[in-house]
Amino acid sequence: MTTVEQRLRQPAEEARQRGRSGSGWYAWLARAGLVAKGVSFAIVAVLAIKLAIGHGGDATSREGALHALAGKSFGVVVLVLLAIGFAAYAIWRFVEAWAAPGEDAKKWAKRAGSVGRGLVYAALAYSTVKLLVGEGGGGSQNERARETAGTLFSWPAGTWLVGIAGAIVIGVGLWNLYRGLARKFEKRWRTGEMGATARRWASRVGALGHVARGVVFGLIGVFVIKAALEYDPKEAIGLDGALQKLASAAYGPYLLGLTAAGLLAYGVYCLVDARYRDVSAG
Repeated sequence: MTTVEQRLRQPAEEARQRGRSGSGWYAWLARAGLVAKGVSFAIVAVLAIKLAIGHGGDATSREGALHALAGKSFGVVVLVLLAIGFAAYAIWRFVEAWAAPGEDAKKWAKRAGSVGRGLVYAALAYSTVKLLVGEGGGGSQNERARETAGTLFSWPAGTWLVGIAGAIVIGVGLWNLYRGLARKFEKRWRTGEMGATARRWASRVGALGHVARGVVFGLIGVFVIKAALEYDPKEAIGLDGALQKLASAAYGPYLLGLTAAGLLAYGVYCLVDARYRDVSAG
């Protein structure tokens, strides 16, 4: 191996070591990303809670919440910090996927999950930067869900593809419910650094947050499947659509308020995760 090749390999090997040990700049990326994730969910939840109690607000997605921030006097500072945090989260997940040891099917599935999460947050970072430079962004997830469903309907077996996508989203919802009720998320915490009271309350908040996410994902998946069954892309919804469905249902303000409180709990859980999570790739 030439000296040039060795110099090129050194940063890659360092990144892999940082990822596997969960230390240094890799850990900072992970924790900054988790903070941004928590803050973004909290903003969505606060807007929905305001709507539920009759004080304005809006049932919107995270992109829509970012758009709402752009109109506030302090919004630019918050958006800059969130853009940095979203980018940090994306890089963390990409490095995690690359650094994770093991070659079995389960490890490859985890890598795929990490890449998928990284792509979601890379898109969020991109949308936030577009807002900052005045090029729009922050659009409705409902619109994108309907556009995507309409595109898929034009493909061979498109109806099946939309239906499968809905089933996958429901599966994600069920996985969140399971993680919340079984409190599987605690396995990643460095519990030795947590007091008994802090761990008890953090566990409760995490459970509530995961259950709320499970409900929202489940509702989105049901309407995507409905779009497939009725061959109507207008039936597909995103996070904003799911919250709007809750708001318009019987006892809507109560259902929306409970779900929004759960999403706020999920935001708090992300902040706890940022402090106590073992972020090593594995």
